[in-house]
Amino acid sequence: MIAVSCMVAIACISVAAVLNVYRLAVGPDALDRVLALDTLVINAIALIVVIGIWYATAMYFEAALLFAMVGFLSTAAFCKFLLRGNVIE
Repeated sequence: MIAVSCMVAIACISVAAVLNVYRLAVGPDALDRVLALDTLVINAIALIVVIGIWYATAMYFEAALLFAMVGFLSTAAFCKFLLRGNVIE
């Protein structure tokens, strides 16, 4: 039963990721692209967590935490670059 639930979740997350890639490619301005990229990172984290549940191992959860930290820092740095033109002052 958990395998079927994980497959359905993976399918839903994949559809959401495809829609985010579309927004990333077509987005009218840079802010929409940043939001699409951040949402794509969240979808990737969800995909890693679902795979961790499916395989019943804790290694994927640690990878998801690391990916979340890197995704947050990259989004914050990119937003600061768009606002000020540089990341480090």
